[in-house]
Amino acid sequence: MAFELTDQNFAERIETGVTVVDFWAEWCGPCRMIAPIIEELSVEYKDKALIGKLNVDENPEVSIKYGIRSIPTILVLKDGQEVARQVGTTSKKNLARIIDDQLSPAQA
Repeated sequence: MAFELTDQNFAERIETGVTVVDFWAEWCGPCRMIAPIIEELSVEYKDKALIGKLNVDENPEVSIKYGIRSIPTILVLKDGQEVARQVGTTSKKNLARIIDDQLSPAQA
């Protein structure tokens, strides 16, 4: 199950490693469409990356800080820094590729 991120725990949870954040809301149809993909990724990457969800209606501070204007928006952060952003729905394959790119050691 995807980790529930909030305004209160966000900064601490993204400090190290790769974090994937699904910015969503209950009323958002496309968010409901991508939710099963996020859940599958949370299981598949359980020991490699933190896969989390942040409800924009309940957590406005983080949403504002990252300029979230449309949902779903998926942010990929590495050691606290944004490295990728996907706005709107996408495929599981595309999200997995983005995550894998961040988990791979840098190419010389």
